[in-house]
Amino acid sequence: MAKLVFGCGYLGRRVAQRWTDQGEPVYAVTRSAQHAQEFESHGLHPLIADVTEPASLQHLPAAKTVLYAVGYDRSAGKPIGEVYVNGLQHVLSALPPSVERFIYISSTGVYGQSSGEWVDEDSPCRPDREGGRACLAAENVLQTHSLGACAIILRLGGIYGPRRIPRRQDLQQGVPIAAAEQGYLNLIHVDDAAEIVVQVATSAEPPALYTVTDGRPVVRGDYFRELARLTGSPPPRFIAPDRDSPRGQRASSDKRISNRRLLADFDVRLRYPTYREGLAAILSQE
Repeated sequence: MAKLVFGCGYLGRRVAQRWTDQGEPVYAVTRSAQHAQEFESHGLHPLIADVTEPASLQHLPAAKTVLYAVGYDRSAGKPIGEVYVNGLQHVLSALPPSVERFIYISSTGVYGQSSGEWVDEDSPCRPDREGGRACLAAENVLQTHSLGACAIILRLGGIYGPRRIPRRQDLQQGVPIAAAEQGYLNLIHVDDAAEIVVQVATSAEPPALYTVTDGRPVVRGDYFRELARLTGSPPPRFIAPDRDSPRGQRASSDKRISNRRLLADFDVRLRYPTYREGLAAILSQE
């Protein structure tokens, strides 16, 4: 039966394309008529709707699997809670009874640990940033809904990939990086993340919860030194961030995310097992 994707962006688009390549009919929800035309040219069935506008969700198609990968677009001018929490509530209320699997893309930002400790699915969630709090609230909405019984929650680490290497331009221009040099980064290449979503969609036994990273946390300074080496950039320089800014709040995070449950439950073979392979592949493909 058909797949239905909300949030057909950097990750969702790759998942949708994999399902299409497998011969599955895939409906992709977008707010943009331009994106709808692009989706259609790639074999997807576009639906123009907005998760924050319940009236636009009245005629959703029958689908067996739903992927909810809605990100936050600051330019839309809506609070993150309205998008993440209210938007999910609207979708859950509008879905047809055909749904048997609901995959929600959450974030490791739901964890607020900041002392470099290891974190997994059983660790307490004490998000200290607005985005993490919104993700956790949305998870709670899903888990208390009737569709929570068929839900799989994937808490993803930092996604990187082609055309998305954070702070690359700053590094190449010698701009100081406003972050602590010693904090840990928890990463996952977008193509590995997409493959994991596809595998979990058919293999996981809901309800389920997984953290999704490559399982190899890297010290921020080491990451940027490697990126500098690969791009021929000056060595990175670090300065103290404004702790009240979104970037400063992210930079204060310091935890190591385990992916042991994911590896134990599935035959996951990461194409990019660490950031080193991932960055090298991205840059060589350019």
